[in-house]
Amino acid sequence: MLRCRVNFEALRFTPQIEALGRKLISTLQRSGEFVVLHLRYEMDMLSFSGCTHGCSDKETEELTRMRYAYPWWKEKEIDSESKRLQGLCPLTPEEIALVLKALGFSKDTLIYIASGEIYGGERRLAALKAAYPNLVRKEKLLSSDELWPFQNHSTQMAALDYMVSIASNVFIPSYDGNMARVVEGHRRYSGFRKTILLDRTKLVELLDHFQGGSLSWDEFSAAVKEAHQYRMGQPTDRRAIPGRPKEEDYFYANPQECVGSSSMGRLRDVS
Repeated sequence: MLRCRVNFEALRFTPQIEALGRKLISTLQRSGEFVVLHLRYEMDMLSFSGCTHGCSDKETEELTRMRYAYPWWKEKEIDSESKRLQGLCPLTPEEIALVLKALGFSKDTLIYIASGEIYGGERRLAALKAAYPNLVRKEKLLSSDELWPFQNHSTQMAALDYMVSIASNVFIPSYDGNMARVVEGHRRYSGFRKTILLDRTKLVELLDHFQGGSLSWDEFSAAVKEAHQYRMGQPTDRRAIPGRPKEEDYFYANPQECVGSSSMGRLRDVS
């Protein structure tokens, strides 16, 4: 389909973004395999979603004030814990550290954080850094002079993260926003590269049981692995609901037409 060729082959970033993105990828690949963690834990994300699990009372108040300051944002009163239990919140950095370990990623795994500024800064990343010391971001791999032209342009900074996400050995989004879905689809188009699609509803349940003491570590880890056995970006048919397009699976996350039924069949046989 022309739509597929345009989405994944014809469209390109500016030469400046492409060059810097390739430098990032080359730097990471020189260290071997690497994982991209799309960590959606920015202040605006938490404020407008109402997800405040793990935040202090002061932080919760700050996030709530930010939401109320925008008159166009209609959803004001939000029950954070209810949303979390429904899987509608991004996992916290502390939760992500436990999930990665449960999935079997070793302590020396090179992890690239694709995100804007993490809410709470280094303090909120402490547990993740302790579990995975080889944690890097573009700000660590590139000089301030190299990043300066893009510094005040969030979409251009995100474009760099997008390029790295496509090239990674494994891609793990902590939330299924637009970028995560498009990266998932692009990686499917590129040969069903490994993308771990976290089942947040199940994970929240398992995390609460583990942290509450009703699950041992071995039980927790086994349950996490079982829950994600078929959530690794393998070939799958996209759900279509006649007359209800808004409830269908997102084309950009699973561009089934772009790979063709014959390719889907062959890849199922070897996956």
